[in-house]
Amino acid sequence: MIFTFDLHVCIYSSLSFPSDLNAVQMSSASAPEVLLEKVGRAGVITLNRPKAMNALNLTMTRLLYPQLKEWETDEQTDIVIIKGAGGRAFCAGGDIIAVTEAGKSGDPLAQDFFREEYVLNNTIGMYKKPYIALIDGITMGGGVGLSVHGRFRVATEKTVFAMPETAIGLFPDVGGGYFLPRLQGKLGMFLALTGFRLKGRDVQRVGVASHFVESQKISALELDLVGLRSPSNEDVSKLLESYQTQVTMFLGVHCIHLVHLVCSVEGILQNLNTDNSAFAKKQAETLARMSPTSLKITFRQLEQGAAMSLQDVLVMEYRLCQACMRGKDFYEGVRSVLIDKDHSPRWSPATLAEVSDHSVDQCFSPLGETDLRL
Repeated sequence: MIFTFDLHVCIYSSLSFPSDLNAVQMSSASAPEVLLEKVGRAGVITLNRPKAMNALNLTMTRLLYPQLKEWETDEQTDIVIIKGAGGRAFCAGGDIIAVTEAGKSGDPLAQDFFREEYVLNNTIGMYKKPYIALIDGITMGGGVGLSVHGRFRVATEKTVFAMPETAIGLFPDVGGGYFLPRLQGKLGMFLALTGFRLKGRDVQRVGVASHFVESQKISALELDLVGLRSPSNEDVSKLLESYQTQVTMFLGVHCIHLVHLVCSVEGILQNLNTDNSAFAKKQAETLARMSPTSLKITFRQLEQGAAMSLQDVLVMEYRLCQACMRGKDFYEGVRSVLIDKDHSPRWSPATLAEVSDHSVDQCFSPLGETDLRL
């Protein structure tokens, strides 16, 4: 198998989680966490936890799912637009701290959160009406699940995309096993394993976003979108294209042109370690910090997901997330990155060599009566 990252994209920053993704307590208790509005013939969703960077929690999922189902069959609703409040983030991820606490205590939230989030992801992926995600800001983890499966994803120069889950003992879920292996070459595998950040026009260039519009034009675009009457997907596409800015310059300063053979995570690391480029060295150092178990799970997840439907991928990913809830690395990763912030996780097992094929097989095993059903 050839690992080809044959794209010129730019390096922006090292892997990290947004600093206030775990600031759940900072959100106003009185403000609705999701604003659901009808504007003309458009359903407009605003994720409204700006102090927590619009991190997705179970309450929000339970508001979003029934409303999307209602608008899908409502003859007075033609399109759905989803955006984030606050100007910094579309949605920086899921409410990881709450899930961690639930997993430790045996609270059913550790099952319910993922189950209902994945059902929502599937609903977006199968949506019958134009679904437009305005990803004007940080878009990671759960925010990717709310956007990438929709037909239209509009990035701006403020967009920051990443799937950094291997740093916390998890894996790129919310359908990551479906969309990542479908990116050009083996770019998706690279993004999944390293948590590498893409920014601005690069998010559209690689196919994560469908369109790129300057942030200052988003408000005008939204007004024109809600003004459309009974639009087809083609009508929406034409409008988005009329706003799309052609960018000929890269937004960053370093470019990548990397081609490597890939047969395993160990093979990737070996190739990176024998490459003399500064970029390869940096990525090898990044992978060395990730959960070995997460890396092996993620590699197989994307290998299998490349030939699976979105629904089958989400079923697989529910099995994987529950395996992570039963394990140790997820709790250790969250402690290290989001709670104590010492960035010195003690993974178990500590090395790739210690992660057996049998232990990875078990993570993919069916859950019987508790399997996700879509």
